[in-house]
Order: sequence, then structure tokens, then C-alpha cells
Amino acid sequence: MLKRMISSLALCVVGTSCSGFATAADWPQWRGPNRDGICQETGLLKSWPKGGPKILYELTGLGTGYSSVAIVAGRLYTMGDIEVESRKVQCVLAYDLSTRARLWAAQVGPPHNDGPRCTPTVDGALIYAVGTSGDVVCIDAGTGKIRWSTNFQKDLDGGKNPSWKFSESPLVDGDKLVCTPGGRDAVMVALDKKSGQVIWKCSMPEIGPGGKNEAGYSSIVVATAGGVRQYVQLTNKGVIGVAAKDGKFLWGYNKVVNRVANISTPVVWEDYVFCSTAYNTGSALLKLTATAGGVDAEEVYFLDAKTFQNHHGGFVRIGDYIYGGHDHNKSKPTCLEMKTGKIMWQKDQPGGGSAAVLYADGHLYFRYQDDVMALIEAHPLKYNLKGTFKLPKRPGMGGEGWAHPVIVDSRLYVRHGDVLIVYDIKEQPS
Repeated sequence: MLKRMISSLALCVVGTSCSGFATAADWPQWRGPNRDGICQETGLLKSWPKGGPKILYELTGLGTGYSSVAIVAGRLYTMGDIEVESRKVQCVLAYDLSTRARLWAAQVGPPHNDGPRCTPTVDGALIYAVGTSGDVVCIDAGTGKIRWSTNFQKDLDGGKNPSWKFSESPLVDGDKLVCTPGGRDAVMVALDKKSGQVIWKCSMPEIGPGGKNEAGYSSIVVATAGGVRQYVQLTNKGVIGVAAKDGKFLWGYNKVVNRVANISTPVVWEDYVFCSTAYNTGSALLKLTATAGGVDAEEVYFLDAKTFQNHHGGFVRIGDYIYGGHDHNKSKPTCLEMKTGKIMWQKDQPGGGSAAVLYADGHLYFRYQDDVMALIEAHPLKYNLKGTFKLPKRPGMGGEGWAHPVIVDSRLYVRHGDVLIVYDIKEQPS
């Protein structure tokens, strides 16, 4: 049954309403407006000075967590496990970027040992998020009050909470909030975004022996492919496609999954889906074709783990090419031709561990888990490292540097745990 939160834990509630509507310069959700890790801004630095770009300011108090940030209409939203009245709780947090003040903290659910992973989704005056225990919340952007909440396992027939907990960033599509409870009974659900009531629920057929019947760690992308508007998702049983109209299961591909953690968001382009996982697995390109019964997914190629496996930093498509980090617990900068799988270049990594990848203005931003940032030209014929710097160490920066970077209004936002550092990356006139 749908339930309501008793309170929103509004620590500093503002009395005015929030317009909250995204513009072209905003970053309203996981991996940006189109969930593809691509920022459309131009006029950014083409190289970095020694020590990195200028730090404009820092925010603290974000708490424990790996959540990235959403930025809309001058407000920033993220998630963190924070201390409230001597106890730790998991919250969605809102900040006014003009004053850098926290506006409110809305409680989502119980904390996790290293915090939440979800990036909040901003849709007009409403904010949506998923907590590590599977709590799905709709929050009023102006006040921080909980409008409605539900739970993957208690209310939506979701599967087992995976080892590193629910990590999804939910998708808003029209009047629907779409998310992935996981398991066989409700691998994906669509909820009425205003009420939280179930619109449809998609069950998971058997698609192969690999993986586990539980939620993965990826987030949904929406696309029209194979002639059908559909939601594409990497689950712990494989990459799947679900019809947006009615929740019909369209296709599934099991070969690319592992039994530990399936994480990176797939890339959909035209009728093709590129997907990758690590743990000695690999990558695949699928071609989707309309059939009398729905959609067929055919493997175009499979790249083994020695050629390209992406752990959890993701990858982006620029033109005909995929750019991302290769190897398990590593991120060797790599360019491959998407439709053929040909490796164009692959180089030693300038930072340590896995790296989250963002694209803007002809360049790739690799954020390594040891807090090294690297600027790499997005060119298929050559590898050109344009600069590196390392985030300064601050109190509260525990755990790994896994939060994905964001660029809005010529500013680079990089979070590590309790701290958010904002850099000025606007190109200065010569």
C-alpha cells in the first residue's frame, strides 16, 4: 500500500514556491537532460592551468554518500546521510546557489553505511529520489515536504535489495515516474508521478542463466528504437527493453551481466544499444529490430574483458564513437567505434581507480576515484590529455571519489562525500 511520510524533516523550510522548471543550461537529473553524460555548453577552458581551475567556493554538510547533483533554476539538489538530533538519517538536500544556504532536508529513509547513490530527478516543482532501502519519494521543491512515498519491496513487489543497496536515479517521462524494483515480479514499474499510484508493472521472463534476480545499480534511459518507444535498463539479469506505453517486456540480453554488480547506464543511438559491465565480463552492441510481436535484440558484436569492460564510471557517445574508461577497478581512457567495436585508442590512466565520465565542449572530463580530474580531447584519431589536477583534501571527504561531475553555467561541480567543490572553467578572453 502507498504510504505517506509522517514528516519531511524540513530543517530550513522556505516559504516561497520554487519555479523549478529546467532550462537548456540546467542539469535536472542523472547524467543530464538526456541521461547521456553530455553537456551542451561551450566557451569552456580548453586546457587547465597547473593546479587546476580556480575554485569559486565550497559547500559542506552534504553528508555521506556518492550521489551526484541536479541543478535547476539556481538550486542544487543531492542526497546524503546527515546527522539530525544526534541520529543519522538519509535525506534529499536542497541548496540555494546564490546564497549557498541549505533550504531544506527531506528524510527519505534509513541511512546506509556509506550513504545514498541516487541523483535526485527534478520535474517542475517536484523532486523524485530513491533511497538505499528502496524508498521512492516525491518532494515539493519549494518546501521540502513529502508529497508521497512508496517502497520497492513493501509496496511494489520488488526483488532483493542488492549487496550495495538500491542505487537508481528514477526517470520522469510525461506523467509517469519510471523505476526498477528488480526481481521477477516487478523488474520495472511506472507510477503516476503526482500520486505514486501504479500505472503498470512489468514482470521479468527468463532471459538467460547469468546474473541474479534482483535490482542492478544502473538507471533507465528512454528512446525510440526498433520502432517502439521504450525504456532501456541494465538489470542484474541483463539489459532489457520495456514498452513505454503499457509496460510490455520487449527484449532481454543476458550475456553482458555478471553475478556481482551491473552498473553502467547503457547508450542508445538510433536502433543500437551499447552496454558494458566489469568483473571480467565485457561489452556488447545490440541492434533492435521491429517484429510482428514487438522488438528483437540481435548481438552485433561482443568485446571481451581484455578489450573493453567498464566498471562503474560510465561512457558517452560523441558522433560515431564511444568514450569511456576500460578495465575493472580502473579507467584507462578509451575510444571505440560504436557500430564496429574497433578500438581507436586506449591509454594508461592519469588517475587512480575507476572514473566517472562527462563530455562538454569537445572534451572529456574523467573524474577518478582518487580525486584526480583529467581533461581529454574527444578526438577519435588521437589521445590528447589537456590537463590534470587533484581535488584538495578536506574534512568529511571519506570513502571513494565516485560522485559524477556536473557542469552548469561554466562551473564544474565535483562532490566527495560531505564536500562539494565548485570550479570556474569558463574560457577567459585572451
